[in-house]
Amino acid sequence: MRAEFPALESWTYLNTATYGQTPVRAVEAMTGHSKRRDEFATTDFLDWYADADRMRASIARLIHADPEDIAFVPNAAAALSIVLAGIAPKPDENIVTLDDEFPNYLYQGAARKVRWEQIQESVTDKTRLIAFSEVNYATGFRPPLADIVKFLGTRNVPLFLDGSQSVGALTFDVRKTPVDVLAVHGYKWLMSPTGAGFMYVAPAFRKRLPPNVIGWRSHHDWRNVDRLHSGSPEFKDAAEKYEGGGLPFHLLYAMDSSVTWMLEIGPEAIERRVLDLAKSARSMLRSLGGHVEDTGSQIVIAGFEGVDASVTARALREQKVVVAARHGRLRISPHFYNDDEDLMRLERALKKLL
Repeated sequence: MRAEFPALESWTYLNTATYGQTPVRAVEAMTGHSKRRDEFATTDFLDWYADADRMRASIARLIHADPEDIAFVPNAAAALSIVLAGIAPKPDENIVTLDDEFPNYLYQGAARKVRWEQIQESVTDKTRLIAFSEVNYATGFRPPLADIVKFLGTRNVPLFLDGSQSVGALTFDVRKTPVDVLAVHGYKWLMSPTGAGFMYVAPAFRKRLPPNVIGWRSHHDWRNVDRLHSGSPEFKDAAEKYEGGGLPFHLLYAMDSSVTWMLEIGPEAIERRVLDLAKSARSMLRSLGGHVEDTGSQIVIAGFEGVDASVTARALREQKVVVAARHGRLRISPHFYNDDEDLMRLERALKKLL
């Protein structure tokens, strides 16, 4: 598997929470699409959209959804914007998010920022949406979702879950955890190019969420390109209606290659691997004197008293050992392409620096 990632020959890369390494097969998928465009002079462009439907099916398998539930988006911020524009909170209404969330959520004008322990009591009749990440980018916190999903169901408040820091590493089943929207930018744990992402939109929520990105593919019969519809669009019920225009096919072919490979390996096996590596990393960092919490996720956060995390991360990178610094602590985020030797190299480099 490591042969699919040329950078790993020279680098000890433990920073998938920033960017995932893209496998060779994903690069070849993009190259293959370019060759196909030349071979057929793009005359087969409708076939690309048939391929996109197959890609939806692969993504749906990954999260146990139906293909009709999947829309392609360039990133999780775009998915959030589609939802917020659709529900259109009034000036006196709010969305509730967590106070240490990723900036996508904190920057929203209607955002009400609370601690996890306060989230249920913060929901009022003025709350239009709850939005947060399945795994926090800076702390590794993985909130228990069962109670909040049940609670929001009784209040009829939709839940927007950002899976960019989890899907691809951790398994997710929309049947067991029925969120309204799951947005994923694939450049991290799905090992895809930047700009390749998707959002799952539950069937019931699609009835409440009007499309607001309107383009030539909005009408249900858009494949009839010889005679495109010229009146007001009649939307499909499928999540595809949120896409509006053309798709970034090079990027989607790459993401599909990675997703298909992960399905072949087995999402459960990948989850076991990344959690085992995270457990080993926590043990190693504690042995070096780090303050490390068990967060239940694959993202490991370590604080060392009197140590500047940003300076340390830069010094490690000079030795071709890549981790991140977030809010004064080191962040280590291994994926299934990492191994025990990667952790040993990190340990040796940290010992010298500490």
